[in-house]
Amino acid sequence: MTAAIETIAELGYARASFARIAKRAGLSSTGLISYHFAGKDELIAEVVAEVYTAISGFVSARMRAQRTAAGALRTYLESNVEFIDTHRTQMKALFDIFMNGAVHYDTATEQSVVSPIEEILRQGQQSGEFRDFDPRVMASIIQRAVDGLPVLMASAPDLDVDGYAREVVTLFDLATRKAG
Repeated sequence: MTAAIETIAELGYARASFARIAKRAGLSSTGLISYHFAGKDELIAEVVAEVYTAISGFVSARMRAQRTAAGALRTYLESNVEFIDTHRTQMKALFDIFMNGAVHYDTATEQSVVSPIEEILRQGQQSGEFRDFDPRVMASIIQRAVDGLPVLMASAPDLDVDGYAREVVTLFDLATRKAG
């Protein structure tokens, strides 16, 4: 998986062949890769699953300590930005995979991605921390801010990622905060 991710990040999805991945992994042939994966699509699906699992574990570990909806939302944003910043190779590979249409993203996938954010927002509204707004719309906008960071980093490699995190946290704090 590491060799596949690094090859995709360096050469791009289209040029990441089994032969190039095997070479990077130090394998003498593609046989071991072919043994585990029926084809490139299956390998790519596993790469995407591995990166998603890593993101989920990274974010979840940081969110466990949060006791307020505002704290959970802040931690969700900060930890996603931190993962993206500290796992640039994985994110570059994932970005290239998506840009080449190698992953099917449908309404069920979208719902599974935004549901945890939507739940934080609903809890914040129920507890009185957050103002009244449509949690699904806000969750979708929040997720687009996270998803957009790798795109921005690709076009601006010297981006101040800590500054991005501060701005996004401030933006959504102001957007969700109950007037008082």
